[in-house]
Amino acid sequence: MKLCFATNNSNKIKEVSTLLGEDFKLVGLKDIGCNEELREDQNNLEGNSQQKAEYIFENYNVNCFADDTGLEVLSLNNEPGVYSARYAGPQRSDEDNMALLLEKLTNSSNRKARFRTVICAFIDNQKYFFEGIVAGEIAEAHNGDKGFGYDPIFIPDGYSKTFAQMSLEEKNKISHRSIAVKKLVDFLQTNS
Repeated sequence: MKLCFATNNSNKIKEVSTLLGEDFKLVGLKDIGCNEELREDQNNLEGNSQQKAEYIFENYNVNCFADDTGLEVLSLNNEPGVYSARYAGPQRSDEDNMALLLEKLTNSSNRKARFRTVICAFIDNQKYFFEGIVAGEIAEAHNGDKGFGYDPIFIPDGYSKTFAQMSLEEKNKISHRSIAVKKLVDFLQTNS
C-alpha cells in the first residue's frame, strides 16, 4: 500500500520507514508534489495532525497520515506541548528550544516529562487517530548526537541515557512515535 507521511522532515520519514515494513511504500510530501509548508495552527496535537492529513487527502487524493508531537513537562504545566517545535520562536531551532526549556527548569527539582505523538490517518476516505506516549525526565544538559528535536535532553523512564544517545533501532523500540506508528500499522494490517 502506498502511504504518504505528511511531512518534509527526513528524520521522521527515516524513523517511520523502518517501522512500516515491506507491506507499505512510504512517501513524503515532495514525492507527491506537495512543496508548501503545511499549516499547524490548532491548539492541540490532535487538531494539528488532522489539519495536515486532511489537507493532503483532500488536495492530493492519497492515503496519508500526519503526526504532531509535543514534549510535555509536568512542572511547566505541560509546556511546551503543542508549541514544542516553535517554543523559542518561529525559527524552529532545536538548540534554541532546548536552551529555553533548560533555562526554565534551572531551579526545578521536578523534571518529569513525557513525549506524546498523535497520528491522524485518512485511509480510503475514513479518519482515524492513534496515540503514543513515553514518560521520562529532562536531563540537566545535552547528551548525544543522534536523533532530533528534544532528543538530547530527554531520558525515557527505565534508561540512563537520552534518546540522542540511542541507536535508531533502540529508540524505535520505545519511542512515542513508534508506539503510535505501530498502532497505525496494526490497524492497517488488520483492516486491509
